[in-house]
Amino acid sequence: MRGNILEAVVGAIVLFVAAFFLYFAYTSNGEKIDDGYELITNFNNVGGLVVGADVKISGVKVGIVKSISVDKDYTARVILLMKPNIKIPVDSVARIATSGLIGNNFIAINVGVEEMIMQNGDKFDITESAINLEDLINKIVGGFINGNNKESNDATTKTN
Repeated sequence: MRGNILEAVVGAIVLFVAAFFLYFAYTSNGEKIDDGYELITNFNNVGGLVVGADVKISGVKVGIVKSISVDKDYTARVILLMKPNIKIPVDSVARIATSGLIGNNFIAINVGVEEMIMQNGDKFDITESAINLEDLINKIVGGFINGNNKESNDATTKTN
């Protein structure tokens, strides 16, 4: 009987510590951005991009994804909330990038060179959608198989 009580207490402590770590991981996921200005992007494919994802310049967080919706032309409309002190030239490019092979998607901004700066509500003229890893693998495998068939056909042709 005493062993059961000890096991229950240890189990409760383990559950409490696990809950604490989950809470800590959830609340400390990075710098919070509550105010700033909004920029708009449209993508053909957002992949696994989610609301709250980071917006980065040179790997540094400068904003977050505020919302994702489908636009009237059936593209994904993504609204970014940028830090107020970050100035983005109008010829900059917004692209969806991935941190690692199976990491989270985020918006990477390649900063342009124009002197004109984007203002609240402005839209990126140039965007690059997410790369679909499944499609990429199919193209590589399909190209490899087709390439081998072509080489074997060429070899057959040469020997005949």
